[in-house]
This record gives sequence, structure tokens and C-alpha cells, in this order.
Amino acid sequence: MAKAVPLMVQGTSSDAGKSILVTALCRIFAQDGYATAPFKSQNMALNSYVTVDGKEIGRAQGVQAEAAGIVATTLMNPILIKPTRHNTSQIVVHGVPYRNMQATAYRSEFFPTGVEVIRSAYEELASQYERIVIEGAGSPAEINLNDRELVNMRVARIANAPVILVADIDRGGVFASLVGTLQLLEPEDRDRVIGVVINKFRGDLSLLQSGLDWFERYTGKPVLGVVPYIPNLNIEAEDSLVLDLLPSGADAAKEIDIAVIRYPRIANFTDLDPLAVEADCHVRYVTRSSELGEPDLIILPGSKNTLEDLQHLREIGLEAQIIASVQQKKARLFGLCGGYQMLGEALHDPGGVESPLQEIAGMGLIPMRTTMAGTKITKLSSGTIAYGDKQLEVHGYEIHMGRSEYLGHINPLIQLGDRAEGVWDRSNGIIGTYFHDIFHNDAFRKALLNDIRQSKGLAPIEDRASFARLRERGFDTLAENVRQHVNMTYIHEQMMAFQNK
Repeated sequence: MAKAVPLMVQGTSSDAGKSILVTALCRIFAQDGYATAPFKSQNMALNSYVTVDGKEIGRAQGVQAEAAGIVATTLMNPILIKPTRHNTSQIVVHGVPYRNMQATAYRSEFFPTGVEVIRSAYEELASQYERIVIEGAGSPAEINLNDRELVNMRVARIANAPVILVADIDRGGVFASLVGTLQLLEPEDRDRVIGVVINKFRGDLSLLQSGLDWFERYTGKPVLGVVPYIPNLNIEAEDSLVLDLLPSGADAAKEIDIAVIRYPRIANFTDLDPLAVEADCHVRYVTRSSELGEPDLIILPGSKNTLEDLQHLREIGLEAQIIASVQQKKARLFGLCGGYQMLGEALHDPGGVESPLQEIAGMGLIPMRTTMAGTKITKLSSGTIAYGDKQLEVHGYEIHMGRSEYLGHINPLIQLGDRAEGVWDRSNGIIGTYFHDIFHNDAFRKALLNDIRQSKGLAPIEDRASFARLRERGFDTLAENVRQHVNMTYIHEQMMAFQNK
């Protein structure tokens, strides 16, 4: 197969819409019959995706691969940066932890290695596909970082890719951000920008037209499209900035109130997405004790620094409230990965794998002790959960540094072949598991929610949507909107023209 034809999407800022536009383009090119793959050289995210060979990449690239109808590999995100605490991150190279590094050390020491890792991964990926849609990060106009950046224009040069610049009009100042970004680029990089896309537009496009005309005259760059705000896509977000837009208070109109504890280093929050689409569920993210209220279900999600996040909950009084709610049987409690570890008797990190905090007492709700290890477990898993008289099949993945051992009798949650996993304390309404994506399993989610409904004297809801089908519909809706509002013919012409440069 000939080397792939690339296209790169960069943004005026983080959360400008790069990931969602790349997802749309992956779907569009795949629909048009091209073997298509996403590529992001370096991703900073605590939302992970586990590949079929048990490696870890940014979740956005896994989702983009799904949109393209292909199996994700580490070639699509060869470097993943996972912040563990202020100024320190775990560096993951081709899906395997490399080492923890401070930002200054990463920039000064890792740069030459990073360039070669990226170049090699891109070239191998480009030899396997016909189209590569490349995603940048942050902004290419971060002039204090550009001499050693690994994710924007340097990658465009490696791939010889034309660049689309995307901006989020919801933020305000969209023309200032686009013009400012273009003016701060070096001339050769500015020449790579084939046009701009304005994202998340709401309202009457005619009111924006004079600004679009001015922009094209002033910059000489075409506006390739104005994409409207598209609600309810059910496509996973990459950046935790999206959580700032979600509610923290209860909604009396919804019958099931779910409080997700948002600690500073929350990870894999997309585990909760399927609950948010249920018509009877209100999913809210709680950061302080005054917001907890009396939910039906409290969820402790994953964490990249479990010990310090638990210490944070203890310091702000949320831990005591959570324990009281469970002991008084006001709420059920569900711990996922790091949240599961918090439920035990103690957590140990003698090697400083996650933080300098070497030991902390757990919540003491299940008889378990967890020790952080030097190697990470990353694997896809499948098993069954005994729920009433049914055996519910579940599929998900595990990704954790901790190793947990039980200090007393427990009732396991999932049977994974010859291995039991997790804890289900039915009498106290406590579930803990390392099993990510558990709520993506429709049958289990339905059983759990109807169990909560029954405890509240509510009739069960038997007809609940398939989350997988909702996601597929979201990919198609996104692609349809981008086709309608973005000049794909011009983009394709420019992609082919760049092959001759």
C-alpha cells in the first residue's frame, strides 16, 4: 500500500474541538472507502484506552480508531503523558510506562528520544493506511515551548501534512484567537494552514457572515466551515475540562440521583458516560462536602494518584460524609479502580510510584489492602456477574498500578474465567472493582438501575437504550454535520496538492 495521505487538525487552545473534528474526519474518510487511522504523537490525558494487546493509549485515539472502523494500536498515540501530581507525570511510550518525569526534565532530556519515537510510529502507521488524520494539542502558538514541542507543527513537518486550524466560538473572541494564532506562527508553518474551522456555533449564521468575510480578507485564509453545536452525541470527551460544564447539584426531575466524586486527579471519567444518557438518571460531579446531598448512588471513579486524592477527600470532609451515607444506608457506593482501592483498609506506595505519600489508611469499608507496584496491569477482560437468577456477561478493561489483597472474606463481583474480581457487599450496598467500562454493559447497567428503582418503590424500566448503538449513531451524526458544514472537497484537493510539495 502506498504511503498515506495526511491531514492535521490543530487548535487555538485546548478543548477547541480538535478531537471531535478528527473523529468526524476519521468517520468521513472511512465512509468514503479509505483505510483511515488517527494519529496523535503526544497526548496528555488521564483518560486511557487499552488496546487489544494490553497497551495503553489516549482514550481519544481509541475512540477515533473506532470511528474509522479499525483496531487501535500504540502507533496511533506513541507517547502518553499522565499527570500524577503538580509538575510530575508518568510518561508512557508505546503503551508501556517509561518513567515518571518532571516537566523540565521531560523537555530537556526526553526531546530527542521523543522525536524519533514519533517519526518511527508515524512512518509505520502511514505505510499501513491510505489516510491519516493527525491531531495536535493545545495551541501551535505557544511560543515559549515551540523550540522543543512534539505535537503540533513539528509533526506536521514530519508528515508533510496540511493543517486545519479549529477554534471554539463558545469561548468568545474567536476571530482574535484565530488571527493571533496565525500571526504567531513562523511563515513556513503559516503556509501549511489551508483554512480554519469554527466550532460549536449557535444561532443565525448570517449574523456571523460579516466576520467571516473580514477574516478571509485580513488573513488570506479561507473559512472552511462553521460547525454548529451538536448536543447529545454520546462520544467520549478526552479533556477533563468538560467536567467544568457539568452540574454539581441534584435534579428533582430525575428519579435516580448519582453523585460522582471529582477529586483533583480523576481518571477515566468516561466510565460514567452511559449513566448520563439514561432518562431517569441525573449524573453530577461533586467537588466539596456541601454538594453531596443525599444521592441514591455515590461513585468513586478512577484516580491517577489514589493516595493523595483520598487524603484530599479526608481533608475537605467528603470522606466522612460518604462513609456516613453508606453506613446509614442512605446511598449505595461504587468504587472504580482508584476509587475501589480507597474503599479498603490501607493503601501503600513504598516506592513512590504515584506520589511521595507512602501510606494512608483507607475508608475501611471492605477488608482489603492495596500496594502500588512498579509495573502496570493493562488488559482487556471479559466475565460474568451473578445478578439475581441471571448471569450477566460483561466486557471491559483493567489499567492500574495497584495490587490488592483481601484481609477477610469477601463476595466477588465478577467471575473472569478462573479468577474472581472485585467486591460486592450486598448487605451494605458497596461495590468495588478494577473493571473499567462496566457501565457500558447494557444488561448490568439496566439491572443496577432497576435495583435502585425498586428500592425506592419505583417501577423498573425494561426498555433502556444500547450505549454502543448510541455511540455509533453519534459518529454518524457528527460525520453528517461536518460534511454538511465543512468544505470537504477543498480539503481533499489541498491534501492531494501537499503530496507534490
